[in-house]
Amino acid sequence: MKHIDKSSIEKAFKLFESGDINQIEVGSIRGLQQIHTYLFDGLYDFAGKIRQQNISKGGFRFASALYLNDILLSVEKMPENTFEEIISKYVEMNIAHPFLEGNGRSMRIWLDMMLKRTLEQVINWQFIDKNLYLQAMERSPVNDLELRTIIQTHLTADVNNREIIFKGIEQSYYYEGYEKED
Repeated sequence: MKHIDKSSIEKAFKLFESGDINQIEVGSIRGLQQIHTYLFDGLYDFAGKIRQQNISKGGFRFASALYLNDILLSVEKMPENTFEEIISKYVEMNIAHPFLEGNGRSMRIWLDMMLKRTLEQVINWQFIDKNLYLQAMERSPVNDLELRTIIQTHLTADVNNREIIFKGIEQSYYYEGYEKED
């Protein structure tokens, strides 16, 4: 798993460094699949492919594979004109969990792309505590206020700052258990 994380984080850095991020469709299922493929191509045989199996994590069962395509189309149609709408769309996509693995890492980039396009802001992930974020995500299907508060506190208009982007990628992988080697 460590090899996959190390390779994937290098691909995430390359996505931004190369400018390939600018070719990704913002806010769509296709765009999320493009991100997932970019991060995990050659690492998982299911990179960018919508899952066909049911999955769960920590006792929470994500959207049923039987209805997943319809759910994803509904999520894609959700508005993204305000901060609240973007976070709602992010929460719904998390409930759908379209891939077998790599959802969080892909969706955080997807979220930042929507925020950047609509609000000209991104999240400064390096300052968001892992445990507070994960707890807020767990509770977000019932109420996303906690998640919105955590994220809104750490929005920045410094959308092209390389350090913010790269530290954010590192934090995103840390949320998933990746520890950088010194």
